[in-house]
Amino acid sequence: MTGIPSGDVSRETSPRSADELPPSPVGAHFAELPLDSISPNPRQPREIFDEDALAELVTSIKEVGLLQPVVVRQLGNGRYELIMGERRWRACREAGLDAIPAIVRATEDEKLLLDALLENLHRAQLNPLEEAAAYDQLLQDFNCTHDQLADRIGRSRPQVSNTLRLLKLTPAVQRRVAAGVLTAGHARALLSVEDAEEQERLALRIVAEGLSVRSVEEVVTLMGSRQAAPARSKGPRAGSRLSPALSELSTRLSDRFETRVKVDLGQKKGKIVVEFASMDDLQRILQSLAPEEGPVLRSAETKDAEGSGESNAASPADGEGRETD
Repeated sequence: MTGIPSGDVSRETSPRSADELPPSPVGAHFAELPLDSISPNPRQPREIFDEDALAELVTSIKEVGLLQPVVVRQLGNGRYELIMGERRWRACREAGLDAIPAIVRATEDEKLLLDALLENLHRAQLNPLEEAAAYDQLLQDFNCTHDQLADRIGRSRPQVSNTLRLLKLTPAVQRRVAAGVLTAGHARALLSVEDAEEQERLALRIVAEGLSVRSVEEVVTLMGSRQAAPARSKGPRAGSRLSPALSELSTRLSDRFETRVKVDLGQKKGKIVVEFASMDDLQRILQSLAPEEGPVLRSAETKDAEGSGESNAASPADGEGRETD
């Protein structure tokens, strides 16, 4: 398993030769660089830039200049690549500047996305879908667990797992979340609607009626109750009558366990569904619900792994242990 790199500055490990890449100072140094010599980071997790905020920054730069340098890395042949500060770089171009203050830093390829993600997270500038896509890319790049990623970026593991679940929304709903029309809370509620068409219809209703997250959760609970009802049932269901109370209970339980919890009450019986994103997530939930079951599950997993290893091991040869010439 490849660990997520840490540390502020590391040496360049690009495969370019010394002839192609001129030597740069150890660590980081300040420089005024031509704007045209800088290329944007192709792995920038942020895809949407607020036009009004960008226009305000352009005005500020024209009046007082750029106060905070961008951060770049050297590519060679007089070219640089942005690590942090694409909005500032764009604003300087729109302001008509020829050069931009920059901190030139040695950064490996694999750290480009991580550095850009951390900057945008700390500035709260990513929409939920951009954040989820960046998490997913980091998990693939570093082959790490949700826990390891959460620890590196300063987020809780449930927050990472719940954000990643947003990628399961239909493309149409994802576009509305990315555009800010739907909040992350609305999106999490919509995840409980498995049918794609129903999910998109409810998303349109949220926008048209201005539904709150709590209202959407109640609608989703009612939809689930209707789908579970027997075809012959014509009377009102207990779940329908108690939906506000059940929805509030679901919300409280979801907050308590930091994951999606659904409570449904039918005519004869009810059910509570607790979702988990991974085995680590299940272990965490079990620790809250039934602490004594956590060790049992871990022990069972260990035995399963050992059994699998033994079954794959080659049988010893008949002559094992004998000396050979």
